[in-house]
Amino acid sequence: MFSWAVNQHLHLKLVEPNDAAQMFQITDESRHYLRQWLPWVDAIRTVVDTQDFIAQSMAQYAANNGFQAGIWWERELVGCIGFHAIDWTNRATSVGYWLKEAAQGHGIMTQAAEALVSLAFRHYQLNRVEIQAAVGNLKSRAIAQRLGLVQEGILRQKEWLYDHFVDHVVYAALASEWSARLDATVP
Repeated sequence: MFSWAVNQHLHLKLVEPNDAAQMFQITDESRHYLRQWLPWVDAIRTVVDTQDFIAQSMAQYAANNGFQAGIWWERELVGCIGFHAIDWTNRATSVGYWLKEAAQGHGIMTQAAEALVSLAFRHYQLNRVEIQAAVGNLKSRAIAQRLGLVQEGILRQKEWLYDHFVDHVVYAALASEWSARLDATVP
């Protein structure tokens, strides 16, 4: 089972069935906020919907096709982060994430995303990691920028968001770039 204490405040853990009620609660309390950029929010109407998501996430992990981890900040579940899927042929993945509204502004997601990108390169031996965000989702884009991912382009009308299409900005890091970045920060 995936579990990682990133630091004394931040812990990532594979979402499990006993997390369903709490995950639904934080989704529901931030529903309006999350709905601005996430197309799945309206589909999560009950704890059972969250249980279904968790079952799919556990199957994804069992199939060695990535995972979805709960983000625990100071022992409180505040969001979710994971690999959408892993393209083993091309050794690539993309990272998706969300954080409840009340947990914004503490650097939680930047730390969690940095941990996942490092995990992709070090543990999974991948070559490429992407983060995509809607052009107008400046908070999500800022995470990729703070991590030093390279903006590669814009995917026009990439995602249907309830009643309109949104363009996505694609950011990516390569294993060689991430290694060089880590080497530069080691004293």
